[in-house]
Amino acid sequence: MGRLDGKTALITGAGSGIGRGVAKRFAREGARVIVADRDADAARLVADALGDAARAVTVDISDEASVESAFSESAAAGWPPDVVVANAGVQLFGRDAKIADLDLEAWNATIGVNLTGTFLTVKHAIRTMLAAGIGGSIVLTGSPTAFGGTEGAAFTAYSTSKAGIHALARFAAAAYAGRGIRVNVVVPAYTETGLVSTITENAADRAAIIGRIPLGRAGAPADVEGAMTFLASDDAAFATGALLAVDGGMSTL
Repeated sequence: MGRLDGKTALITGAGSGIGRGVAKRFAREGARVIVADRDADAARLVADALGDAARAVTVDISDEASVESAFSESAAAGWPPDVVVANAGVQLFGRDAKIADLDLEAWNATIGVNLTGTFLTVKHAIRTMLAAGIGGSIVLTGSPTAFGGTEGAAFTAYSTSKAGIHALARFAAAAYAGRGIRVNVVVPAYTETGLVSTITENAADRAAIIGRIPLGRAGAPADVEGAMTFLASDDAAFATGALLAVDGGMSTL
């Protein structure tokens, strides 16, 4: 038996990176998986690889109509999710900066996807769960940059968006605990995916970041999958409003 047998999970940003890894892990753990991504082809490729236990949906999380449609279509197809992973996000390398150097356009683009997009995902996840009367688990992807420090200062928009996500999770957890809906955050460290290729391809930048991780290596999607599986499962039935750091000790410094 899998830890997620009988559950239906919708994962945003599941066409690549952490989201794709989580989608594959959830399927192995017995869940039906809705692979949600703004890249329709990427979502379809992941869903096809997972077989009949998966379906793809195209969604732009910064557009409420798109988010609402993804949830309503899933519910209408008999796949109302009782697990939602709000993972999609952007990090605008070369545009995000210290606050005095940050353009409003880059700020708005980052906040619009990361924070507003997560808000919309959580909003419609909760509405779907309440309408179906199923309760459920919502897991958000945070970041240690949200805790402050010199690393986060260089990415003002990204770090602020992630700090907002941490707070959003706690407010949502408090508001809906009585309705059987849990909301938690997984906080990965620097995780090597396509999102951070700018760092991965620069040996000096990569070494500087890994030097701030006490366990001495970069993270991988596989490091995050287990934590998200736990929070999605009934093993975490008493966990809500939590920030679970999976960052190699980075947030302890």
